[in-house]
Amino acid sequence: MQLKEAGLGQQAQRTARRRKLGAALKELREAAGIAVAQAAAAVTGDNSKVSRIETGRHRITPAELEALLDLYRVEEKRTRDWLIALASEARKNTWWRQYGQLFPGSSESLTLESEAEKISVFQAQLVPGLLQTPEYARAVLAGAPEPRTEETLDLYVDIRMQRQRLLQRDQPPQYHCIMLEGVIRQHLGGPKTMALQLRSLAAMSRLPHVTIQVVPFTQSVHASTSGSFNLYSYAPPMDFHVVHISHLGGALFMEQDDTVRKYQRAFQALQALAMSAEHSTSLMVSIADELEQE
Repeated sequence: MQLKEAGLGQQAQRTARRRKLGAALKELREAAGIAVAQAAAAVTGDNSKVSRIETGRHRITPAELEALLDLYRVEEKRTRDWLIALASEARKNTWWRQYGQLFPGSSESLTLESEAEKISVFQAQLVPGLLQTPEYARAVLAGAPEPRTEETLDLYVDIRMQRQRLLQRDQPPQYHCIMLEGVIRQHLGGPKTMALQLRSLAAMSRLPHVTIQVVPFTQSVHASTSGSFNLYSYAPPMDFHVVHISHLGGALFMEQDDTVRKYQRAFQALQALAMSAEHSTSLMVSIADELEQE
């Protein structure tokens, strides 16, 4: 279960949860000495169906999962609860489904974001989407490689603002963002837009579930990472972590334990290098003051 890339078509349907669940079921089947044909009979299918389940290509039903767990003699409640939680992918109509054609490869990232208990973000270039003001978001989206009309920009900005309701709901996730100082120093969208963005960041940082830290230019060392990333974490019984990296061609989702631990260590190292949340907020306000005087 190595690195997986989300794109179009069938591969995009192999969500992080399904890959994790499928790999776990394959391991349990092999440990129990159960042949693929026996598993296929338990789910009233053929060998290819079991293969699709174990590779994350096929969504397993609750009844099918219970049948396999019984066949594999999985009796420990914690293990059963964990696997059932992984299998319980939301079947409700989420708000972004109406925009599916606009975001053919983004469904998984939006699902991970909306269901996580904790979101840890490192940004080396831009203010993260969940923290962007409408003006800043528009400047970012206008700079995309593909040309966009004013009407399309309006729609994309509106969608980004809808995403931000996540941090305003009754039980929001814990959100921890670390940015390089260059992110808050660049005048993206112009001084006025950047000043408004920094004021908004300062206000957001005062929320009890939001932490924003800045790694200053004066740091002589830097945690080694491959660039910006998001780390989504889920509480027990799921107890699941996924690293998400965006790039021009789509997105990468990594849930292998060793890989996740590397990114967790990188985030902890960045946290140690960054200014405190209080000092970071003070710096953002100071830069906003300077921009407003220009």
